[in-house]
Amino acid sequence: MRNKKQKLKISKLHYRIKAIRIDGLHKLTRGLCQRFKVLCVEDLNVKGMLKNHKLAKAISDMGFYEFKRQLEYKAILFGNWISKVGQWFPSSKTCSFCGNKKESLKLSQRLYHCQTCGHQIDRDLNAAINIEREGLRLLAS
Repeated sequence: MRNKKQKLKISKLHYRIKAIRIDGLHKLTRGLCQRFKVLCVEDLNVKGMLKNHKLAKAISDMGFYEFKRQLEYKAILFGNWISKVGQWFPSSKTCSFCGNKKESLKLSQRLYHCQTCGHQIDRDLNAAINIEREGLRLLAS
């Protein structure tokens, strides 16, 4: 009897966590579509990213496919534009200030430092700026 009660408690907890994740995704995608008319996203190779055992759990928990799906249909509802930047675009390796491209950049390097101009910026912010610029360039052409 105790075993059944514990299993029921655990299944209820998992259901609640699932509902919280789904609700969070809906709120995030709706908020993005309400605030921005143009959304620039990077087309990621999620299967390849899941092979990194350190990041696999966090990536699979996030639900990238569901995020992309919701963003696409809500963008249509709100009349927004979505620009998809290819997965091979060097968003992290390119300096957002001068445009210089690094040959290699380790995942452990969280700060981007350009040897050409000396610009220093958070790696993810640098990539986001580059994705925005490339997405707008793709929409214009």
